[in-house]
Amino acid sequence: MTTLALFLVLLASFAHSSWNFLLKRSENKEIFVWGLLVAASVLLAPVGVLLAWIHPFEPVAWWFVVATIVLHTLYFGLLGRSYMEGDLSLVYPIARGMGPMLVPVLAVAFLNEAISVSAIVGIVVIVAGIYTVSWWGNFGLLISHPLSLFSNPSTRYAILTGLTIATYTIVDKSGVAHVQPFLYMYLMTLGSAIGLFPYILWKHSFRGIGQELRSNSVGISVAGSLTFLAYGLVLT
Repeated sequence: MTTLALFLVLLASFAHSSWNFLLKRSENKEIFVWGLLVAASVLLAPVGVLLAWIHPFEPVAWWFVVATIVLHTLYFGLLGRSYMEGDLSLVYPIARGMGPMLVPVLAVAFLNEAISVSAIVGIVVIVAGIYTVSWWGNFGLLISHPLSLFSNPSTRYAILTGLTIATYTIVDKSGVAHVQPFLYMYLMTLGSAIGLFPYILWKHSFRGIGQELRSNSVGISVAGSLTFLAYGLVLT
């Protein structure tokens, strides 16, 4: 990894954890996560149009765009539900820890990438650290009753979120080879906002949506910008 790539990943990590913190603080997590997608889609529409004009892409790229929209719609839905069921300190480490644990395996299997021994050791250390922070004080229970991990709804949703993260990461790695990264991100954001809307409307009604948007408009706008920045940096 180059120094620039490492810097972009670290900056993206800060932006990502920040918008997840804002999401957890919100009153209605599901509406909030949909709202930040809408906010990013609206605020960055001029950027999306400009990038589409400057960086046209071939029709084959739509396969990746549609795939990432479907996966991210599922991801944002699961993430909102995870935070409704559990704490940030539990959900975030589990969901994000699934990525470094599964992505290298998927990258070798589907992208023909190679992983050095030092990289494997680093991945193991990172994953072990994430889950140590998450489950500190509960190791005895996990050893004696390992399946008790899945008895917690928030944990189940966090694991499903993590599996979705690992899957869309592999799709996006190939997708940005066909579409400019920030344009790819904008199309994903817009598509996910549209894809998630029927569920949000069915679950919360126009009244509930309006109430959350009015009471948390600043937080939603900031989170939407941070979301776009975080994913755009990673894709770059």
